[in-house]
Amino acid sequence: MLVALDGSPRERDVLGAAIAIGQRTSAKLVLFRSVGVPRELPHEAFSVSPDEIPRLLEARAASALAVLENDVPVELRGGARVVVGTAWQSIERIADEEDVDLIVIGSHGYGTLDRVVGTTAAKIVNHADRSVLVVRAPERLART
Repeated sequence: MLVALDGSPRERDVLGAAIAIGQRTSAKLVLFRSVGVPRELPHEAFSVSPDEIPRLLEARAASALAVLENDVPVELRGGARVVVGTAWQSIERIADEEDVDLIVIGSHGYGTLDRVVGTTAAKIVNHADRSVLVVRAPERLART
């Protein structure tokens, strides 16, 4: 499984859902994060050259994934990957490279920008050549 984690407060819900499936199926989990240049750069970015910023962001993402990987049972660990790029395209590319059977991704609310360009989850569902599990927010599930 490719488990797309985005650094949001909900990523642990996504990881938890993937772990539950992995425990039932013995599937390995590959943790993944795609990073792009954010609107607000971390303060460390101002002390490096512009060419170093993608590497800085990759290192921060890799460090965050390493912390999350500690929550994954050892027998389910399939590694972690970080790529600089557009999230939905990066997820699809790494899913293909890792030859996973399932992509696990969180859903997000529809803000103004999401309504115009579409969410990452929607793009993955519409374009992926493999199964996709979209993990919804617990509070949203309680309303339905």
